[in-house]
Amino acid sequence: MGAAVFFAGYFALLVLVFAFDGAWQHYTTLEALGYPIALFGLTLLFGLWPDVDIHSIGQKVFYWIFFAVDLFLVVTRQYEAAAYFGLIAILPILAKHRGWTHSWWAMVVLPLPLLVLPYVLIPERPLTGLPFYGAAVTGYLSHLFMDGLLWKRRLRRR
Repeated sequence: MGAAVFFAGYFALLVLVFAFDGAWQHYTTLEALGYPIALFGLTLLFGLWPDVDIHSIGQKVFYWIFFAVDLFLVVTRQYEAAAYFGLIAILPILAKHRGWTHSWWAMVVLPLPLLVLPYVLIPERPLTGLPFYGAAVTGYLSHLFMDGLLWKRRLRRR
């Protein structure tokens, strides 16, 4: 629920920015419908991501995604990439709960491929990934906020 609420604020900001500069006029109807759905899904996924280090819904979702990607790499005979991907995919399981997956630096670094890959793959539209990166960081931020990890909680003893 936290990721959905945070997404509403993020999407309102995007609508404001896109309305201000008229960027929405360059989208097809399919893009105008698809992008918000994709951004919402990404926000929800990254809202679940920090709990991939424990038995949770997030862990199930992500490990099914990891399995599908790894299976694709094996079927397409990209064995070296599949091995490295598998190695990276087990890292959250090796960490303690609320370890590195619940850190501000992970919130900024893990979604970076969404920002960097368009620079490499679509050099004529380098900022294509910016809304997706923002959605991922928003989802991650919502999780850290809901867990109370953005500030130090001080419990008073009476």
